[in-house]
Amino acid sequence: MQKLIDGVAKFKSEVVPEHQALFDKLATGQSPDVLFITCADSRIDPAMITQTLPGELFVCRNAGNVVPPHGQSIEGTTASIEFATAVLGVKHIVVCGHTDCGAIKGAMAPQNLDAIPRVKDWVDHARAAVKAAEATLGEGNVDLLTATERNVVLQMSHLNSHPAVAARLAAGDIDVHGWVYHIGSGDVTAYDSASDSFKSVTQ
Repeated sequence: MQKLIDGVAKFKSEVVPEHQALFDKLATGQSPDVLFITCADSRIDPAMITQTLPGELFVCRNAGNVVPPHGQSIEGTTASIEFATAVLGVKHIVVCGHTDCGAIKGAMAPQNLDAIPRVKDWVDHARAAVKAAEATLGEGNVDLLTATERNVVLQMSHLNSHPAVAARLAAGDIDVHGWVYHIGSGDVTAYDSASDSFKSVTQ
């Protein structure tokens, strides 16, 4: 914990004074343009990956960057989506998966999650992505990256079931994006619906 406490002290004494005008503005409200839904994995830092400042991303994190279909349960992800789209009026939603995702590994082998039943129930929201990957590669040939990509596409489709998102999509004033962050290389690939594939966002 001391490392965290020292970090807070440095943030307060060095970072805040350097960006005082920004923090003064943020102290009275927020108006982010992007809802960034990503995994809770400790290796994922949305602000670092996108090089954004505080106030620019409304971040929602959970195991496997899951978007539960609307109506299945009332939980934090659903509430965050509704608030971001209906109240904050974000103009973009990014669903961002990542390589070496433990949640997707669990969806690929749910029998390994018997000792952690709440996790098993949660990653069941990604099981259809594994089935989609199997349909592409053949049963028994699913690789982690393909399942991860299919999971991003699946969660993007789940967004359509949320009334606040559906209304904005119908009005044409919000865009949904699917990304996969490649931890080792730092690359980010984005879903291209025309080719049903992922391509580097920097190309």
